[in-house]
Amino acid sequence: MTVAQRSLTMSRIRSRDTRPELTIRRLLHANGLRYRIHVGSLPGRPDIVFSGPKVAVFVDGDFWHGWDFSKWKDNLAPYWRTKIERNMRRDIENRRQLKEQGWTVIRLWEHEIEEDGAACAELVDASANPADYGKG
Repeated sequence: MTVAQRSLTMSRIRSRDTRPELTIRRLLHANGLRYRIHVGSLPGRPDIVFSGPKVAVFVDGDFWHGWDFSKWKDNLAPYWRTKIERNMRRDIENRRQLKEQGWTVIRLWEHEIEEDGAACAELVDASANPADYGKG
């Protein structure tokens, strides 16, 4: 890929409001949960934030955040391998910082939401409303 082709490809990839993110937000909202999105003052700018119970949710794309990376990393060009490794290191650091600040961090993978979005929403609901868990 030329630099121009890579730039064009990257410009078309959404970093927020992705299909998995919108799916989980829709399910959470339907369950009566209210949240903030993309809170820039928190490490990693979590996709979904419940400020009261201090729950931060990341909706991570399988490719960009390295789901099962060890199985397919050798098939990547050096540019992409380095980029995804950098993303993975940043994810670990952001999670560490949030936990140090007293946040519960939930990481939902793209494939998990596609397979069973309702179960993912239930996991988030249980963390954001622990007293309500099991009542529905």
